[in-house]
Amino acid sequence: MRHPSMRRELLKRLAGGALGAVSLSAAIREALASGDKPTTTGVYRAEGAVTVNGKPAKNGTPVNLGDRVATGAGSSAVVVWKGDAFLLRNQTTVEIRGREGTIEGLLVATGKVLSVFAKKPVAIKAANATIGIRGTGCYLEVEPKSVYFCLCYGEAVVEGSGMADPRVVKTTHHEQPLVISDYGGIMKIEPGGFRDHTDAELVMLEGLVGREPPFMQGGQYPSAKY
Repeated sequence: MRHPSMRRELLKRLAGGALGAVSLSAAIREALASGDKPTTTGVYRAEGAVTVNGKPAKNGTPVNLGDRVATGAGSSAVVVWKGDAFLLRNQTTVEIRGREGTIEGLLVATGKVLSVFAKKPVAIKAANATIGIRGTGCYLEVEPKSVYFCLCYGEAVVEGSGMADPRVVKTTHHEQPLVISDYGGIMKIEPGGFRDHTDAELVMLEGLVGREPPFMQGGQYPSAKY
């Protein structure tokens, strides 16, 4: 049986991406089954300048509904909130919204965030776009005049000002990255190339909440493309 300290170190390495794509699913299942799943809602990993509501945060800092989590230059954070988990890259600010102990929304004010959610309705607000999802993994980058959105798997509904009809997106493995641009208050959706997130990171986030991504096949990736 793996020693508890070794299990903790394994999960830390997974959160840091040190194991790459080698049997990540089996390794995470082993670690979490042994009792190393995060037991609190908050910052699981903080690297560099990370704050919660403007105050410095570290590994284990609690995060509550309504809180704003931010990362500085060259910094990152992994936040776990019950069945949901987030990876914030550098210079990112998000506000976690919800009620009665459940996340119902995420406001991405700036930066880049990779998220995995339990099966429930969640509304993501990024610039002038609103994205409704349910039990999915997704990646967003908020830029001055556009939002990059990759629905890694699942189903989403994209809405924005000036759009005649909502855009329904369904994917199983990163098939439809989109760029949502603002042309004078009119939102336009165009195809976007795959960028800046990996399957290994999705496996890590899902593993922290006791799941694995639906694209996993027998504990292995279907390909090394992402």
